[in-house]
This record gives sequence, C-alpha cells and structure tokens, in this order.
Amino acid sequence: MFEFEKVMPQDAGIDPDKIKKVLERLDKRNIPMHSLLILKDGRLVFEKYYAPYEKDTLHRMFSISKSFTAAAIALLTMEGKIGLDDPICDYFPEYVTADTHPYIKMMTIRNMLQMRTCHASTTYKVNMKDDWVKSFFIVPPTHKPGTVFHYDTSSAHVLCALVEKLSGTDMLSYMKERMLKYVDFSADSYMVKDPFGVSIGGSGLMATPMDVLKFLYILSKKGRIVCNDGEERSLLPEEFVKEATSNISDTFVTGPVPSEMQGYGMQIWQNEKGGFVLYGMGGQLGISLPDRKLLIMTTADTQGIAGGNQVIYDAIYENLLGDEDELRHGYDVADDGARSASGVTKDSAQAYEDLLDYADTLRIAAPRLPESYGITNIPSHSNEGFADHTSFEYQLDPNKSGFDKLSITLDEKGPCSISFKQGNVSHTITFGIGSMCEGTSPIYNDKYTAGAMWSRENVLYIKVHLIGECVGSIHFQLFFDPGEVTVFMRKIEETYYQEFEGHLQGHLI
Repeated sequence: MFEFEKVMPQDAGIDPDKIKKVLERLDKRNIPMHSLLILKDGRLVFEKYYAPYEKDTLHRMFSISKSFTAAAIALLTMEGKIGLDDPICDYFPEYVTADTHPYIKMMTIRNMLQMRTCHASTTYKVNMKDDWVKSFFIVPPTHKPGTVFHYDTSSAHVLCALVEKLSGTDMLSYMKERMLKYVDFSADSYMVKDPFGVSIGGSGLMATPMDVLKFLYILSKKGRIVCNDGEERSLLPEEFVKEATSNISDTFVTGPVPSEMQGYGMQIWQNEKGGFVLYGMGGQLGISLPDRKLLIMTTADTQGIAGGNQVIYDAIYENLLGDEDELRHGYDVADDGARSASGVTKDSAQAYEDLLDYADTLRIAAPRLPESYGITNIPSHSNEGFADHTSFEYQLDPNKSGFDKLSITLDEKGPCSISFKQGNVSHTITFGIGSMCEGTSPIYNDKYTAGAMWSRENVLYIKVHLIGECVGSIHFQLFFDPGEVTVFMRKIEETYYQEFEGHLQGHLI
C-alpha cells in the first residue's frame, strides 16, 4: 500500500505554530478552505479537511486536470504512439478539410501542452452545444501557433480526446492502469465528461486532495518513485517532467496576480519560490517548493473573491516559509532567537497540541462581516417584529427565474429555510444563522452547506457552498421592508444555477 509516513511537523523541522498561523490567516481573510496537506521530505506533517469535507470526499480539481492530461500524453510517448512535435490534425482527420486554416494545420501537440495554440481562448465556449473537440479545428484562429501564451482550455480537452482515441478507454482509467495504480489512486475517482462523452481534460477531474498530492510527489521525483509493491519504477519520462515543470512560456503579460505571472511549462505553472504549481480554479493548488523539499496541496472555493488564490499563496509563503535567511542557513530565524538548529521552538510539543486543537475546530464557516467593516452583527428581532421563530410567505412579481412564491422560515435557535416555489414544486435550502446546515441543493441535487448572518437590522445574507462536481456558491441578500421583500441572487458557479441570478420582488401574503 502506498502511504506517506506521518510525522509531527517538529520532527520534520517545521514549527507547528507556523502551520497554525497559515490556518489563522486564511480564516481571518474569510477564505473558504476545504483542505490543507503538507508533505516535507516525503513525510506527511499535516492533513486537515474542513467539515463537511472529509479525506475521502471527491473534489472537483478544475484545471489541475490539465496537468493529468499532460501526464497522459507523456504515457502515450512512452508507448511510442505519438511524438510531441506531431501536428494535432494528423490524429483528427475527420475534422480537417481543404478549408482548415493553415495555422490549425501547423499546430503541434507540444504547442498545445505549452498553451501556445493559435487560439486566444477556449474554443468550445463559442457554442457549448456543438462538438467540443471539433470546435478546436473549426473556430478561426487568432495568431500563429508556437508563439504567444494564451490560456486555452480547449487544447487540454482535445489532448484528452487524443488519449482516449488512442488508448481505447477513458483517460483516467488509462492513467490508473499505466501509473496511478502504483500509488493507490482512489478507485472511485473519475472525470466529468462533456455532452459528447469525452472526459473534460481541462477541468473535469474528481479526486481526493491526497490523490493529487501523490501525483505531485511523482512529478517532484521526476517520475521515478518506489511504488506500492516496493519496486522502483519510472512512471513518467524524466525529460518530459523536467520540461513540463520548467519555465517555457511568458505569463506576465496576461497574469492577473503575481502567482500567475511567473511562467508556464506544459500544463503546469511556475511559482514565486522557484518551484511549480498544479493550478485549479477556486484554490485547487498543488505547490512544489523544491528548495524547501515541501509539497503543499490545498482545495478551496475562492471563486468570486478577487485575488483569493493569491491570499492562499501569501498565507503559505509568509507564514510557513518565514524568513528567506532560512534557505541560506538551513534553520529558522526566530524573532527572539529561541529556535534550535532544526527550526523548532523548545516548546514545540505544546505548539503541536495547540495546532491540533485549532485544526479540529475548522469547518466551512458561516458568513461573517469583515473585521474592518465598521459595524457589528445586529440581531434580527429589532425590526419587522421578528420573533424567535417566524415564517413568511411572499407572492413574487413576474421574474425570469420563473419563481411564483417565496417562503422563509427564520429560527435563531435552529435550522432556517428559504423556499422558491414554481407551481406545486418547492425548491428549499436549509441554513443556519451563525451556523451551517447541510442538505441537497434544489434542481441540481448537489450537496451543500449553508449559513447566514444579519448584516443590518433588516438585511439577511445567506451563502450556500456547493459540494461535488459543481464547486461554487449561491448568494442571497434579502432586504425586508414592511410587507415586502427584495431579494438579490448571485450564483458563482461555472455552468449551472442560472435560476439564482438577478432580483426578486415579493409582497407579503
């Protein structure tokens, strides 16, 4: 069985208090974290999942999927089935005609891995009802391939389709048989498919954080590791891993935050500390810091939080890594000089207990006002005659979502609910005020955890965290006036939940 040896942080030269400070910083900044795993020298020093997430919960990894697709392409090269400098059109003649643009015909697999295609954006988003793979070959190009870096998820999708075409099976099954079985990758992991049956190679991976940490470990070892049967194997070509994790393409022109301006390899980003990152939207980050012999895996939902991923990076870099002199001297430089050569304080045992106690309290938190907001939470009872337990029903004005009525049950001491009615059908979300409630989302049947707060006497804010293939959130802001309610709905999710966008106006029944 492939498992990382578990040790206390101080036994690996990491002050437990530094990990605690990472967690505290993320909590203070209201970053909805789902997990944090830290591997030092190949040993697991910290593993935390934020309830309701657990270690075996499959998580949507979004664009970390691209790094897996790159590895699957490498496996094809090991079998001699493809060459990286082959034109992609050679493998999809069914999409090539006399009218196919010359830039598309000259585009190679290597161009696609490096995000140097002839497209400036994801082609299948032009019309997601048409064949996603075909779109890559028929959408007019914007520039010559092999030149400019542009983030193009359709290139990874086509590469995944190539893997499935040549292997005769879905991409993740192919990878499990060829390499991932040697690290006991989760048997129930899978990839979400596009409407035409192709695994979404750019964003579809459903796996556990530990699965990705194992994959990150393989990359950190240049593809060669001791496997679960005790045998040492080259699971990926060393030269491919070196190239994939190197700085090949410039990203500083388009990168919105420092962490995305450090360069790009082949479906793998560079980071600010001389390493590389498996990067997924929303805070799915597999961070390699070779100078520190550190591998760090996070899952989260930073969608809708400007610079949210950078907050995660900064929390790790500034708190866990500490003073840059540590790299030169090989030990921690403490403010009070009380640290040992191993970088651990003399009372590290107590610090470790404090870390565990704090980590045990962490879960996806109910919404709260920023510390600097200027006002404090106001109880609901002071306006509109709210009692400890109150129910309201509102007739809604015509709206694009098609909701007829809105029912709200408020209970400061227990679960609350909000229901959107369409004829005889009610779509109900259960939430807590200052606490969280779990349930299954209306319409799409995703699991969720939801909480609320009063931001003003008559303003209730509800946040619903989606859990599963649809990682994201739904937000409801309710403004209560005598006899009326105004609801602002916002969904932060890539594809679905359009019903929960816009405004509702209701009149008390």
